[in-house]
Amino acid sequence: MAEKITPRENNYSQWYLDIVRSAKLADHSDVRGCMVIRPNGYAIWEKMQAALDGMFKATGHVNAYFPLLIPESFIQKEADHIEGFAPECAVVTHGGGQELQEKLFVRPTSETIIWSSYRKWIQSYRDLPLLINQWANVFRWEMRTRLFLRTAEFLWQEGHTAHATKDEATEEVLRMIEVYRKFAEEYMALPVIVGRKTETERFAGAIDTYCIEAMMQDGKALQSGTSHHLGQNFAKAFDCKFQTKEGELDYVWATSWGVSTRLIGALIMAHSDDKGLVLPPKLASKQVVIVPILKGDTSALLEKASALKAQLEAKNISTILDDSTNNSPGWKFAEYELQGIPVRIEIGPRDLKNNQCVIARRDTSEKITVELNDSFASQIETLLSDIQNQLFEKAKALRHSKTWTVDTFDEFKTRIEEGFVIAHWDGTSETEAKIKEETKATIRTIPTDPKYIEMYALNQNGKCVYTGNPSPMKVVFAKAY
Repeated sequence: MAEKITPRENNYSQWYLDIVRSAKLADHSDVRGCMVIRPNGYAIWEKMQAALDGMFKATGHVNAYFPLLIPESFIQKEADHIEGFAPECAVVTHGGGQELQEKLFVRPTSETIIWSSYRKWIQSYRDLPLLINQWANVFRWEMRTRLFLRTAEFLWQEGHTAHATKDEATEEVLRMIEVYRKFAEEYMALPVIVGRKTETERFAGAIDTYCIEAMMQDGKALQSGTSHHLGQNFAKAFDCKFQTKEGELDYVWATSWGVSTRLIGALIMAHSDDKGLVLPPKLASKQVVIVPILKGDTSALLEKASALKAQLEAKNISTILDDSTNNSPGWKFAEYELQGIPVRIEIGPRDLKNNQCVIARRDTSEKITVELNDSFASQIETLLSDIQNQLFEKAKALRHSKTWTVDTFDEFKTRIEEGFVIAHWDGTSETEAKIKEETKATIRTIPTDPKYIEMYALNQNGKCVYTGNPSPMKVVFAKAY
């Protein structure tokens, strides 16, 4: 119930954990750093999976599955990759009661095990492009964990593609970051900034990384998806060559890209309130709940409630009818608000007599009285669409209100505590590291979205906010999860 939730203003971190627990989304596992995703949480992930899987397949990708365990010799083949992941790896040393001749790594990511297969599958340009995605779990030995946002084991999808040219790989990287942008904004109602990572922040083993960055209600950033240009690094590590159209041998060009269950954490922190979870209708497993007010003879009332449910489901609106008698209507209202169901329909004996019902929006708590006629289901359909759009516009307005352009480091240090800071940077990793050391802020992205660049006049020469050295462009700084 809502009284279990710590107000955001009092303790944002505890508010988040209270919602995860009270909305029955996940629990801590008895295995250190891991989580149990409960049915309410997994239902959201299933909706995300379905939407993303359709988007992947629409762009020509297919699904496959690769082993969980990766031989140590594979991991060591790509030097930058192993250097980036070694501290987070879990290693299997024994199996069948005996010490293994070669250690096996529990996958932190799958590039190496996948490229060992691609080497066998790719012989000619006719075998390219190879566009494969897998839905899987991965394990990274995180020291500080938070449910959904950062856990030792988590669920994700990882795309791994092979191409004949660098340009084709670049097109794939940009195509998939655009898929992620579209999913975040159209399904999650989450405005994101599309851009490139700095060399320091790139994925281990990549020559370039693109990302989508989102702002949470407390002003912090959450990296919500990445797409990596791997160049020919993994192809060279695994000697994956192909015969070109010209009859020459060349190394394959590669990409990888992924999102994970941290997106559920993003949904919570971007939209929810002190009453509980707020979900965009497109990702709510139950979009409408009907709560009949059961008094006296309930047969006619329940018949009408069942008819309303059928009307809505005929429009593909996911609906539940709570006709239980164990709890009061007030308890049910609070419980479904906590769970984030976008629309609640209340109907009692007086409503039935007047051929009407009361509609409650979860996002605004607004209540309206609606006539029960032939257009009822269409009205609910329109309302769900409006809720989806309004959540996006609200999150977008919040981001704008918590974004500042600064020219001095003193102002930088003040504003970085409140949200996103746009400032000039001299392009050096040394300056990037010093700013992070002094403020705990990182360069979240070098924006590539023309609309965002124009909005904040990013493509202007200036002076680095920290060193005063020349800078050709402003970038986005923030503290992040």
